[in-house]
Amino acid sequence: MNSGEVRIVFRKLLIPTLLGSIALSAVTVIDGIFVGHGVGADGVAAINIVAPIYLIMSGLGLMIGSGCSVLAAIHLSKQQDKAARWHTTQAILASSILTLTICLTAFLFPTRTAYLLGSSSTLLPQVLDYLKWILPCFLFEMWSLVGLFVIRLDGSPKYAMWCNIIPSLLNVILDWIFIFPLGMGVKGAAIATAISIIVGGIMAIAYLAGWAKTLRLTPFHPHRSNIKQAIKDLAEQCKIGSSSLFTELTLAILIFVGNLVFMKYFGDAGVGAFGIACYYTPIFVMAGNAIAQSAQPIISYNFGIAQWDKIRQARHLLLRTATATGVVLSLLFIVLPKEAVALFVDPKSLAGNIAIEGFPYFATGILFFILNVAMIGYFQSIKQTYLSNIIVSLRGGILLIPTFLILPHLLGATGAWIAMPITEIITSLIILLICLRSRSR
Repeated sequence: MNSGEVRIVFRKLLIPTLLGSIALSAVTVIDGIFVGHGVGADGVAAINIVAPIYLIMSGLGLMIGSGCSVLAAIHLSKQQDKAARWHTTQAILASSILTLTICLTAFLFPTRTAYLLGSSSTLLPQVLDYLKWILPCFLFEMWSLVGLFVIRLDGSPKYAMWCNIIPSLLNVILDWIFIFPLGMGVKGAAIATAISIIVGGIMAIAYLAGWAKTLRLTPFHPHRSNIKQAIKDLAEQCKIGSSSLFTELTLAILIFVGNLVFMKYFGDAGVGAFGIACYYTPIFVMAGNAIAQSAQPIISYNFGIAQWDKIRQARHLLLRTATATGVVLSLLFIVLPKEAVALFVDPKSLAGNIAIEGFPYFATGILFFILNVAMIGYFQSIKQTYLSNIIVSLRGGILLIPTFLILPHLLGATGAWIAMPITEIITSLIILLICLRSRSR
């Protein structure tokens, strides 16, 4: 951080982070492919119903992890290693307590949770099969999400990459075994995903507990003064990382409201078609997050010692990388919608036809989606929490819900597919105006 060129440090962080994120996204995509061919469109729809609770848990992990990473990086830049380790320990502890509380509540009321997420009576049995088996793994998911931020900051981005790749490979093998030879359907997909997530979580916590260079876990003594300080520090972490939570909530809102709209206009087949698009959406989120997380340690570290030129260089690299990634992914889905759908379901099925017609419209928003996620990460890194939260609020409720409710009335099926692109484009324009105003000041 002190002596290396920004572009070299960024590249060393980006490559393993992006590869690891792609591997983690592959867990979701491969899960959907096996379910689509082994169970059918109803299986895809059932898992898509459960997706919002998964995204909420991911958002909490990203919020605490990103906030912890920013504060720990600033402390490291000031040679305050003990304070940096303290932030790591309390982030893991607080996220574990929060996760156990939420998951236990959902586990005790599974049917009510399923209906709350928008399940129909037809899909309920498969939704419950998936929900009951996926809930126990979220504690390990939280360890992985928080841990990977710290592991990269600790100087081990390649280990962080393997914490994603190994579970992904394991998920591919277990998905095939449980869904096809054993014929366990949606329940098999949930068990396979849960096992792979547990392995990733154990890898992350093992590093922090025993192999970390600087940011290893330290004993927490529950004295009154320690608890008071932990609550104060956790509040600061959550404040900095809150936009990461809201980013995941935006995706959860996209899926939840989209499920309702597609159910209304197309029935269960429409939810299945939209579910295919939602299986690909984590790739866009992961791409944007990987780019932001690669720049974040550089930006936060240099923010702590007021090296503004290096911050500008890192921001420039972030924007260039996000733009290039967004253009490539957008073109793939615009040019090859049939091939993208065929990975999940028969293109000639009703759900397949709906998805093929809608994918080119949906794909026009991918570039702006990735740019917005990356810029939210940038504002987090320089502790501009209010800006990142404004952007996330625009993407989440302020713009997304009205466009999803209004556009289908005006444009029919096309309106349902372009709700996300319209929201992301408007948000990107607002970010541009914020940046131009900041430059002029």
